[in-house]
Amino acid sequence: MKKGVHPDYHKVLFVDSSTGDEWVSYSTMSAADKRDVGGESLPVIRLEVTAFSHPFWTGHAREIDAEGRIDRFRRRYAGKSKKA
Repeated sequence: MKKGVHPDYHKVLFVDSSTGDEWVSYSTMSAADKRDVGGESLPVIRLEVTAFSHPFWTGHAREIDAEGRIDRFRRRYAGKSKKA
């Protein structure tokens, strides 16, 4: 590999802003905010949406359909089954 081409890959503390969950992983991202974790000073990357807070993964997903397209689709294909 060529030297000086690849970004620095280091440990980072990720923090979910909405739930407060934290985990340590590796990334090329950096931040000015640092926190001591396990005797190491790690940059803190704050995320707005993660698997801990995303509605799809938490089971709190909502369907927003002002024009009734989802209901119309469900009515149209409710009685049809898969062909073998």
